[in-house]
Amino acid sequence: MPSTEPLSKTKRDEVIQDPITAAFERHLTRMAGLPDWWKEMKQKAMIDYLALPMPTRKAEQWRFANLRGLAIETYEFNPALQDEHRDRARQSNLMVAHRAGGMVFVDDELLDHEPVSPDLAKKGVIWEPIESALRNHPEIIKDYFMTQEPHLGSEKFAALHSAFVSAGCLLYVPKGVEIDLPFMASHWSAGQNSAVFPHTLVIAEENARVTLVDAFESLDRQGKHLACGFNHLFTGEGARIDYQVVQNWSQNTWGFQINSMIAGRDATVHSLAINLGASHYRSENQSLLNGEGSRVEMYSLSVTDKDQQIDQRTLQSHLAPHASSDLLYKNALMDDSRTVFSGLIKVAEDAQKTDAYQSNRNLLVSPTAEANSLPGLEIQANDVRCTHGSTTGQIDESELFYLLSRGIRPNLARELLVFGFFEEVILKVENNELASSIRNLIQTKFREDMAARKQV
Repeated sequence: MPSTEPLSKTKRDEVIQDPITAAFERHLTRMAGLPDWWKEMKQKAMIDYLALPMPTRKAEQWRFANLRGLAIETYEFNPALQDEHRDRARQSNLMVAHRAGGMVFVDDELLDHEPVSPDLAKKGVIWEPIESALRNHPEIIKDYFMTQEPHLGSEKFAALHSAFVSAGCLLYVPKGVEIDLPFMASHWSAGQNSAVFPHTLVIAEENARVTLVDAFESLDRQGKHLACGFNHLFTGEGARIDYQVVQNWSQNTWGFQINSMIAGRDATVHSLAINLGASHYRSENQSLLNGEGSRVEMYSLSVTDKDQQIDQRTLQSHLAPHASSDLLYKNALMDDSRTVFSGLIKVAEDAQKTDAYQSNRNLLVSPTAEANSLPGLEIQANDVRCTHGSTTGQIDESELFYLLSRGIRPNLARELLVFGFFEEVILKVENNELASSIRNLIQTKFREDMAARKQV
């Protein structure tokens, strides 16, 4: 197990030539005024990162994964933000215009912060950047930040995130407070070779209700970036969190996103992910159903093209009785792109009356695309209902012929069939503004790919 001691001067001298360690030393100098325990946490995380091996395909949790070409040391961990980037980010509209609060980060620098209304503030709602919350609400950060370890193989990337995280948001909703409008956080990568570490922490106390939308995007669609994000969602008894994330990093981004959801007694967590960008993207979603009667819903849709690779790992961990979980992941693959789905439903001995469902469906728009699916069950209880499955197929030729026979052009016909495939998931988005933005992004990606292939 890695050492828990802070970096000593000797250790720093031994590895000072390592670009990542040197970047970490510079990062620490920016922590002035923050609690000592925060800095100590970061030092331990850096030691862990250096000690943990880089994952390989020999590990079951990285089966089919491809990390060739990832050179973390080549990225800029403390980029200087240019005024041009600030201006361009401000000109980009947030996907949700009507919202309870907003934040915009560019290369991990806070650009804009829309606070909550005086009424919500009076009720005790907290919506602050992580660094601000460390000064104003350190007890909340200390009690919840990175308290759930990853269970799906990305311990090394979680350590890297903990070492360098500075940008992110805290959303705290007290007991009994229900908020109708969503919150929105937008994270942009901007500078060439920049590394970003977005973080989201949402806490909904007993019978609270809240919605948060995270957007991950790049100002330069051809820019080279590293993104290593983490989110934690905590629901108290009877609470509900709706969490939606739109991932549209640049085409040359290596992305890693680790998501952890904890559902208390009779609580509900509804999560939905849209994956469009990044050349290589690893998404880990783990849901822990700790409370009796809890429910977790996990939905995702991904559109891949060129030689893009998206690796999705999920865990539905049932630890209490009478809980339910529902997972539906859909992927549409174009060109020579590739997806991996590996999902596990895990039911503890005491989790009787569990009702869990898991489905992965893949649509091969191109005959050269490849989808790998590995659904799984691990059940220790004897009174449960658990089902899982996966399907992979190409566009239905009879449906395509029908549309073509009605005079619809081939590219538009394929687009309509892809949207029909996705609509089941998009309908899970209750916010009409966000649903419209998602449809536009998918349409843009699909049409750009069709144009690149000059398919009429």
